[in-house]
Amino acid sequence: MRKKILLGICGGIAAYKSLELLRLLQDTGYEVRCVVTESALQFVTALSLQTLSHHPVYHQLFNLEQEQQISHIALARWADVILIAPATANCLAKLAHGFADDLLSTLCLATTAPIIVVPAMNTKMWENSATQHNIQILTSRHIKIIEPEFGSQACGEIGLGRMAKPNNITRAIQDFFQPTSHFANKTILISAGPTREAIDPVRYISNRSSGKMGYALAEAFADLGAKVTLISGPVALTCSSKINLIKITSADEMRNSVLVEIEKNEIFISAAAVADYRVKEIAASKIKKSSAEITLELVKNPDILAEIGQLSKHPFLIGFAAETENLELNARQKLQTKNCDLVIANLVGFEHGFDSDFNEVLLLSNGKPAIKIAGEKKQIAKEIATYLFKSLGP
Repeated sequence: MRKKILLGICGGIAAYKSLELLRLLQDTGYEVRCVVTESALQFVTALSLQTLSHHPVYHQLFNLEQEQQISHIALARWADVILIAPATANCLAKLAHGFADDLLSTLCLATTAPIIVVPAMNTKMWENSATQHNIQILTSRHIKIIEPEFGSQACGEIGLGRMAKPNNITRAIQDFFQPTSHFANKTILISAGPTREAIDPVRYISNRSSGKMGYALAEAFADLGAKVTLISGPVALTCSSKINLIKITSADEMRNSVLVEIEKNEIFISAAAVADYRVKEIAASKIKKSSAEITLELVKNPDILAEIGQLSKHPFLIGFAAETENLELNARQKLQTKNCDLVIANLVGFEHGFDSDFNEVLLLSNGKPAIKIAGEKKQIAKEIATYLFKSLGP
């Protein structure tokens, strides 16, 4: 039986791409019906969509003629998946906060089918904290987000916000209905984010790690069928429920969690930025600002990656090397000294922000030339997973 896709189209210049997307989905074998917002009809016509889909196009919440054929509740029940492409910032806000003021938003509240959204908007709108908060809400509700792409936009700006290419969306739908399982039943342990080393009850030593790369890796491997455990320091990120999340604060807590989990896993990716030092004695009460200077005695934290590398039997070991200079030289040295199978290296510093959504990394393994990957961290994570699958085999 053919899978049924309800294609929602919102009002933005990217709506013209929905015509190509509609044709690609049909060519792939899906049955598609279209629901458009009133503003979407400023960019594409109902006649074009009806001609391509061979079905009526729905856009009014209350339409007596359409209600005789199929009610909005019946339409919500009809779909195997609701795909909204493009999804505007307004659409994301409606979905996140439960608005039902037009046909599309009402369908999304009435359906039990999975919802997939493909955002498209001006780059500043995409980066706005309100939009990103709405994305986090939708992700926490298991609504799949097909991320926007980087490039020039109709408004003349360059950045994230372009709707994903129709062929990429179609592949994502295929993966959704028939998930790839490169890492089916593989167990993968990933550490991510910074650690915090207490100075007193209100202060701590930490670093600028956002955890975005580690979280992106966790999602990428989970999407490929792996059983992922993510040990995370304090970050402002969420992950899908298919990932076993263990939250920690300090380096000692991370080490203890890794040692508990390590034997259960076939691959360990040490993406966390673990603090190298901690305060020797944590003050029991807040240190008062009583003098112009203060001296803190620091002691080394355990080197988790090196410790795992010295185990007589350890999983496939992947380390991260964040360097400010001599990137490949320092990373290859880490490959040897930490007994890693693979090191992923990147430059950091004032010009290479930890909190960026973009990165450029080198993949280094013994006896092989470096492989450079650049782009969004989520895309880099997918390419690392593909590289690892090809290296390790099924």
